[in-house]
Amino acid sequence: MKRKHKRLTFVGVALVLLAGAAALVLSAFEENIVFFMSPTDIAANKVSENQRFRLGGLVEEGSVDRSGGETVTFKVTDITNSVAVTYTGILPDLFREAQGVVAEGRLKNGVFVADEVLAKHDETYMPPEVADALKKSGQWHGDEK
Repeated sequence: MKRKHKRLTFVGVALVLLAGAAALVLSAFEENIVFFMSPTDIAANKVSENQRFRLGGLVEEGSVDRSGGETVTFKVTDITNSVAVTYTGILPDLFREAQGVVAEGRLKNGVFVADEVLAKHDETYMPPEVADALKKSGQWHGDEK
């Protein structure tokens, strides 16, 4: 083989390996992307079953049911619509009714099954996604910054 052919073969193999590595990275990215949805987005059928996403809003007053042992059920609302949520595990200490919450999980048979629940951390904090969803629904009553 001539020197030029060896060089071209080496460059070709390197490009194929680089393309393979890029495909693996993009594939991993696609699997780990988690979108944010509000209860109104779910009511508009913007989410498919078993798609992983974050659900944000306020915990609806009077909806928290802790009678299932470690499994807690509650509703997340953006004032316009609400979605039933089930979560098995220990909820954050700051989890309360009428407080902001973001839950991550999947929608199964119309019920959001959460793997993780995050609650707001002080009196003035609202997760940006939750605040945006409330503003979009026209129900935002917080201070405009």
